[in-house]
Amino acid sequence: MYLNCYDEVKKITEDLIRVPSIVKTSGEKECAKKIMEFYNDLSYFKDNPEYLLMQQTENDEIERYNVIAMVRGTKGESRRTLLLMGHFDTVGVDDFGSIKEHAFNPDILPELLKKLNLGDDVNKDIDSGEYMFGRGGLDMKAGVASHMYLIKYFSEHPEELDGNIIAMAECDEEDNSHGAISCLKVLKEWKEKYSLEYISAINADYSTPYHEKDENRYVYYGTIGKMLPSFYVTGKETHVGQAFGGLDPNLIVAEITRLMDLNPDLCDEAGGEVTIPPISLKQSDFKDIYTVQTAISAYSYYNFFVHRMSPEDVMNKVKEKAVEAFDNVIEYLNHSYKRFCEIGGHVYTELPWETRVYTWDEFYNELATIHGDRFKIYIHNFAKELNEKNPAMDLRKFSVTVVEEAWKWAVDKSPAIIIYFSSTFCARIEMLGERPREKALMSSVEESIKFVQDYSDKPIVTKMFYPFISDMSFMGMSDSRESLKVLENNMPAWGSKYNHPIDEILEVDVPVVNIGTYGKDGHKITERLHMRYTFENMTNITYNTIKRLLD
Repeated sequence: MYLNCYDEVKKITEDLIRVPSIVKTSGEKECAKKIMEFYNDLSYFKDNPEYLLMQQTENDEIERYNVIAMVRGTKGESRRTLLLMGHFDTVGVDDFGSIKEHAFNPDILPELLKKLNLGDDVNKDIDSGEYMFGRGGLDMKAGVASHMYLIKYFSEHPEELDGNIIAMAECDEEDNSHGAISCLKVLKEWKEKYSLEYISAINADYSTPYHEKDENRYVYYGTIGKMLPSFYVTGKETHVGQAFGGLDPNLIVAEITRLMDLNPDLCDEAGGEVTIPPISLKQSDFKDIYTVQTAISAYSYYNFFVHRMSPEDVMNKVKEKAVEAFDNVIEYLNHSYKRFCEIGGHVYTELPWETRVYTWDEFYNELATIHGDRFKIYIHNFAKELNEKNPAMDLRKFSVTVVEEAWKWAVDKSPAIIIYFSSTFCARIEMLGERPREKALMSSVEESIKFVQDYSDKPIVTKMFYPFISDMSFMGMSDSRESLKVLENNMPAWGSKYNHPIDEILEVDVPVVNIGTYGKDGHKITERLHMRYTFENMTNITYNTIKRLLD
């Protein structure tokens, strides 16, 4: 069956966009309330209030909420339960400049953007009337709206389901995924309370063209994984008038960035699909004010996508790059110093620097060997108290602060690089089609796409890895529990500010697919979603997939 859902999904989307729900602001709470109001107006939840929950996130520095709704089918007595998921938080709007007060107004925004002369492609899409503009519409309030519509539909037609559906509208996907992680607790509780059997998860995050002439619409099985390898670099300070008397940590960090940034050798391949290479997200020293002394230490971190690599694989690769960077800097410095001595008439002697690279695990264990339990107890308490006193501290900043504190215990203070992970771990999920649940999900999606294709004027194509970070990473794992020990052992924040919820994820552990919104320019001022595909085609692919899985 093909649902006539365009107008209703459009209306819900517009209502959600108009609620400014920038991540880590009170808008997240307000958007959750808006979604809750929608569900509260449905007769189904008036009769079954226990199936609707506005859940405050746990271990969070601000007050914000998820909204979780369940509809139980009456066609049979199956325990099978399908999860629908999507986030309603957005990135900020500073990029909108003088028109940022209208960033959440899809009615006014197109004409304002047209006046900015943002290019022929944008103007063409405005004039076409096929796109809806507004921060968060594409990424991904329209996906949440589609699921809200489907919950409403099935609440009115539970006889179509031999099983159950749960829709999770999550906050905080754009930062540290407090929303998805907190949802896991409810999923565990409902699994036990209602004897549910989770079979699959459908996310509705956005997709976009791969190039200017790409007209395909995309559905993705599985998801990319993401880690944030980070580098703390200590140098040897010196006066700028004696520049060769020290070792500038900024130079080492710059060389690490040169070797890491957009390096295709660090791409990960699986199933014929290749990840985007790493890219720098932060590079800085620790000087607060101007002085003519070189920096004592610096740090950097890099986005690192994976399809098949484990945390151990990533750590080994980035350690190789750190060693190479240190070697290169020493060679460069000696070459430069020798040349300087030649042109200045000075006597050249080889500089004293030696390559020293540790993983956090190696560095921690070295200090523990030297200082014993005194160090282990101290650094544990330091991290714990740092989190208690500064709960809102950014996870990346928290991690480097712990490393910096540990460095004070080093006996050998000669320059070194310490490598660690410093952000929320987003697990890769690889769909090989080998497990029965994977086969069932993939065949249901393929059949649904084939049916909906007749209603779409563009090809709908499947790929094997969703290419952006998403909350699907918390619905299952392709890495083994043992392989994640390397992650744990190399995260300075582990056990104090961060723990990856492995046990909770394994309580769900389902195959995932992204049947999401389609548009252009996510996270840009020109963010826009294609209305016909998103409101109608996408929603019908999801509807028919649900029907096939829970028939």
